[in-house]
Amino acid sequence: MTTETLQTPHMTDHLDLLESHAIFILREVVAECERPVLLFSGGKDSAVLLHLAAKAFAPQQLPFPVMHIDTGQNFPEVLDYRDRAVQATGARLVVAKVQDSIDQGKVVDPGPMGSRNRLQTVTLLDAITENGFDAAFGGARRDEDKARAKERILSFRDAFGQWDPRQQRPELWQLYQGKVNPGEHLRAFPLSDWTELDIWQYIEREQMDLPTIYFAHERDVLLRDNMWLAVGPFVEARSGETIERLSVRFRTVGDANCTGAVLSKATTLSQIIDEVSVANVSERGATRADDRFSETAMEDRKREGYF
Repeated sequence: MTTETLQTPHMTDHLDLLESHAIFILREVVAECERPVLLFSGGKDSAVLLHLAAKAFAPQQLPFPVMHIDTGQNFPEVLDYRDRAVQATGARLVVAKVQDSIDQGKVVDPGPMGSRNRLQTVTLLDAITENGFDAAFGGARRDEDKARAKERILSFRDAFGQWDPRQQRPELWQLYQGKVNPGEHLRAFPLSDWTELDIWQYIEREQMDLPTIYFAHERDVLLRDNMWLAVGPFVEARSGETIERLSVRFRTVGDANCTGAVLSKATTLSQIIDEVSVANVSERGATRADDRFSETAMEDRKREGYF
C-alpha cells in the first residue's frame, strides 16, 4: 500500500459561486450576441465587472470594447482610474460624451452648476445605435434600488431602448434566453445577485485597484439636502452654506454635483467592509441626489433607456 499526501481541497465560498455565475453570464451573452459592449463608469461595481470579464476570457483580450458615458462632470480621480483600468486589460475604450449631445441640440445644457446625469440616456442610446451594439453589460445590482430589483439578469429593450418591466422573459433555474430579436437590444447584469458587501469582500479578496475617493481622505465639503457634497468646479457654496474640511469617502461614484460623501475614517478595505456590514441604507439611497426626484426616479429613467 502506498501512502499519498493528502491536500486540503479549496473550499468553495459564496464569492466563488457569485464569480462563477457572473462569468457564465458574460460568456453566454458573448456566445449569443454579435457586438457586445461593457458599460464602465469607473465605480466599484463596473470595476468588478471589468475584472470578471478579464477572467472570463483570459488569456485572450476582451472580445468587446469598454464604453464610458462621459457627462463632463466626473471626479478627476475616477477618470484617472478609468484610463488606468482599461489600459491594464488592453481593451478598446469608447467614450460617448454628453457634451456632444448638447452641441447637436439633442439635449438642453443645464448650465455649469446643473446636473447632466439624466441627459446620459440620450447619449447612451445614440452610442449603442452608432456602434451597432446589440448587447451592453452593466454593473447594476438588485439591492441598490427597487427598480433595479425588478430587472432580469438579461433585460431586453425595444428599438427605442425602452424597458418595460411587464415584458420580460422568465429566468427560472438560471436558464437564460439570450436571443436578440430584430429591433431589440440586450442589457445584461452579471452582478444582479451581488450585494454591496459582496462587492467589497470580492475587491478585498482579489486585491483590486479602485479610485482613491472610495477611501477616507480630507476634503472640502458642504452639507446640502442632507448630503455632503465635494466643493469643486461643479459644486459651489450657496448663501447660508458653510464649507468644512472633513474626513470623508464615497460609497458610490456618479456626477460630482449629485454624489454625496459619507463621514468616514476607513482608509483600508477591511475598514470599509466593517462600515458596510453595519450600514442600514443603500449607497444610492444615502448619497445620490439623482435618485431623489421621486419614488420612481430610477424606474422612470430605466423606462427611457437608462442603464
